Amino acid sequence: MNVSDPPAGASVLNGAGARGQIVHSYVALGDSFTAGRESIEAERWADRLANSLRTVNPEMGYANLAVDGATSADVLEQLAAALELRPDLVTVICGANDVLLTSRPDIEGYERRFSEILERLREGAPEAAILTATAPESWHFMELRPRTKARLVKALSDLNGATRTIAARHGVPCLNVAGHPGLTDRANFSADGLHPSTQGHERAAQEIALSLHAHFGIQGDFQGGHV
Repeated sequence: MNVSDPPAGASVLNGAGARGQIVHSYVALGDSFTAGRESIEAERWADRLANSLRTVNPEMGYANLAVDGATSADVLEQLAAALELRPDLVTVICGANDVLLTSRPDIEGYERRFSEILERLREGAPEAAILTATAPESWHFMELRPRTKARLVKALSDLNGATRTIAARHGVPCLNVAGHPGLTDRANFSADGLHPSTQGHERAAQEIALSLHAHFGIQGDFQGGHV
């Protein structure tokens, strides 16, 4: 994953990033990538990130509300519980299942739902740092028929275009996962070829942590690249 450039007009925790931001409440939203399918709880990237943030603030609250198989519609349902926790950091990564779980992806519907997710986060947690990411546009270690693969690549490319546009509109940094060289490393994937392995979660945690530090000045035990 590449650390993206800050969107035009994006704030940095209302200027707090220049001083270094200490997180008090972190909430992770999303699907199986964040929920940690195919890995035990201690190996999830969001857990690793939370542990790193707690080296600076041991009292930090943390909740991983992501659910295996969640679509953007399901992530909308995660918002109420998330906002009750008054987060000052939210990671929200979704959309892949909007493509993978149907033969006719509704990209316009995803655009509406993802925009609503970011709008509600901005309204309910106006001081929070929010980070999102694109989805891989192909999986190299799953057996797919050529027509199926071509359909998925096209739909995921459209999905990622929508994610980038909506994130920029709301001033939310977006990590560019699509095209990352780690997607061609078999060791980053579990046996199913789709979900991250232990190494994949570790690598995701490192790059997401570095992005949070770059965009928001968020402090944790990851400035040296270790999570």
